[in-house]
Amino acid sequence: MTKAGVTYVNPPNAPPPQGLYSHVARMAPGELAFIAGQVAIDAKGTPVGVGDFAAQVPAVLANLGTVLKDLGADFECVVQFTTYLTKAEHIPSGCRCAVSCSPSYSPAASTRPTRCSSSTAW
Repeated sequence: MTKAGVTYVNPPNAPPPQGLYSHVARMAPGELAFIAGQVAIDAKGTPVGVGDFAAQVPAVLANLGTVLKDLGADFECVVQFTTYLTKAEHIPSGCRCAVSCSPSYSPAASTRPTRCSSSTAW
């Protein structure tokens, strides 16, 4: 769907959106893409690692990588990460996991705990 220079996309290889949103909003001209938050689900939308944060992080990063790849990009193209975690004690380990996919530079980032979640699976 396109509206006023914005194209909304759900990349074909990404897992299904888990609500009323698009995975990506791209702005023309210049290919600036805003990617919706990714969650720990597989390609069919089944939750991965329910209750197991260490299993969820790689699934989330894999989903983000899939969306980036479908856009013709990779983690080197990311300029900012915003991460919401349901438990504050996961912030240090979440940051360490994210470093594993981070580009050779450090993009702008913010991480914060939240009590809200779209599912009890995470």
